[in-house]
Amino acid sequence: MANRRQPRNLVFGSSLRTASAALGLSVVFALTVMAAQAANGQTFNVLHDFTHGQDGGSPFAGLTIKGGTLYGTAVYGGTGNGTVFKMAQKNSRWVFTPLYSFGGGNDGANPQARVIFGPDGALYGTTEYGGQGYGVVFRLAPPATACKTALCPWKETVLYRFTGGADGANPFAEVVFGQAGNLYGTTYLGGGGICNTTYTCGVVYKLTPSNGSWTESVLYTFTGGSDGGASSAGLIFDSTGSLYGTTSAGGLYNHGTVFQLTPTGSGWMENVLYSFMASDGESPAGGLISDLQSNLYGTTAYGGATNGGVAFELTASNGIWTETKLYNFGEQGDGLFPLASLIMDTSGNLYGTTSGGGTGNVGTAFTLIPAGGGWAGSVLYNFTGGSDGGYPSCSLVFDASGNLFGTAGSGGTDGWGVVFEITP
Repeated sequence: MANRRQPRNLVFGSSLRTASAALGLSVVFALTVMAAQAANGQTFNVLHDFTHGQDGGSPFAGLTIKGGTLYGTAVYGGTGNGTVFKMAQKNSRWVFTPLYSFGGGNDGANPQARVIFGPDGALYGTTEYGGQGYGVVFRLAPPATACKTALCPWKETVLYRFTGGADGANPFAEVVFGQAGNLYGTTYLGGGGICNTTYTCGVVYKLTPSNGSWTESVLYTFTGGSDGGASSAGLIFDSTGSLYGTTSAGGLYNHGTVFQLTPTGSGWMENVLYSFMASDGESPAGGLISDLQSNLYGTTAYGGATNGGVAFELTASNGIWTETKLYNFGEQGDGLFPLASLIMDTSGNLYGTTSGGGTGNVGTAFTLIPAGGGWAGSVLYNFTGGSDGGYPSCSLVFDASGNLFGTAGSGGTDGWGVVFEITP
């Protein structure tokens, strides 16, 4: 399991800090799609090969799609500290454009999560390092006027720099907007709790805008006990304003949790909905999704029948949440170690990636389909680790035509990962 992002539990450290001199962005990449490969009735296309140059390298996070244009992040490359990029389709080609290159100082370094669009049309995201050394939350805005050159870098504004103390440290997860325009997220480390005697356990935080600046407040500090710790996943809201997420450590059995944070008159109250026991899953690294009945779905990086991870569902009845294992990864050579959130189509089918396993032992893209009272798994594509990429740790995204898009953090022509498309 080398040469890719490891599951974000406290067994694995992170060594993404790099340093280099700031360089300007000076090129636009226009690439035709590589030769298509059959993938169980699907078609697999590589849309971009990362070079670790100005385009970036190692895109670990998933993509955001808006108006048919893809937006994403790469952990390395650019100035050496990662990039934000977009890809737009023009006729039969996909045109790759770097939007911002992180300098590794006050502006941040090494984005691990995808970017999201805010209500103002700007992109928002996090970096694991940079700022004061413990990561930042940033905003990227397009140029205010029409660009007259081939490349127009977006303008970055740092909304918050983590100090590594009680406010949190090293955010791996994307942010989410609340209805009032506040931003919410998690940090993997920081706060006051202690996990595994060595590491702090992270926090859930809120950023509130006021007069052009943003103020951070900590909604909850994980202790690493039964409440959980070390969250590497983003949050989701329900209709009442409660937040839901996962932790890769802590819980009753120290194998991670699914938690809820509910606003009260005196603050936010945490409720652990489920503690994983290993046999039913261990160390969820991805976040949650919800269906129309408010059931929750997710994956764990480990645990289950083969210790290769599971896909699970949580359902509530009279305030009690019950887990159902939908699928054990690794029983049929179908992939191992899913690290990202699932997505669901209008028919209730689930889609995701595994960072290992499959016929090439370097990961898969898969679908899970309700069948006969259970769930049947099907591999959409087996990565080889060659020109097609390998070790995907991303969530997938649909376009309006039902095509799937994602990233692989390694492989490709230059070994620095790819952006790929799977068409039905």
